[in-house]
Amino acid sequence: MSWSRNGGESRGYHHGNLREALMKAALELIAEKGTAGATFAEAARRAGVSPAAPYRHFRDRDELLAAVAAEGFEQFTKALEAGWNGGRPTPVEAYERLGRAYLAFAREHPADYVAMFESGLSTDAFPALAQASARAFGVLREAADALVASMPAPTRPPALMVALHTWALAHGVASLFGRQDASRRKLPMEPDDLLEAAFLVYLKGLGAPDA
Repeated sequence: MSWSRNGGESRGYHHGNLREALMKAALELIAEKGTAGATFAEAARRAGVSPAAPYRHFRDRDELLAAVAAEGFEQFTKALEAGWNGGRPTPVEAYERLGRAYLAFAREHPADYVAMFESGLSTDAFPALAQASARAFGVLREAADALVASMPAPTRPPALMVALHTWALAHGVASLFGRQDASRRKLPMEPDDLLEAAFLVYLKGLGAPDA
């Protein structure tokens, strides 16, 4: 593939790659400048195409960012599924791995994470983004279902509540202490250790076996 850097498209440009090139450019801009810096025009310039070219695949900047965020959620889902690993060998051990996988993704893919959670986009306006986000949450819900099923029947909490608490705990630690930018808060321990301790306290409070 060859790109023109003079503001137009070179004859070596292959139209089938434009969507992917623009998404990659947007992700690079998010990494450098945050979502506010990922403009339509700058993404086109980074991709080496004319300012009008992005309209072939995206109606505006928000649709481009939504596509980037949806792709991030797809990768996120795979990472969470690998961490959960079907709840083996026990739901509690797998739950801990799930939390570590959450933090690892935020740490290793910071631009994707920002696109996913800080773009300010309404999922109602972007069905593909809503579906990708729901699939990621589905892994947390699966983990919560397994954890709740392992608890004594009379005291089982609602699985949805457990899934939401898990999300809030992991996201809070990732956003406050796991960032790779200047907004990261200082912590006298590793973020993974903090989340593990929070999960342990939470599970003991719920009466989960082997917590």
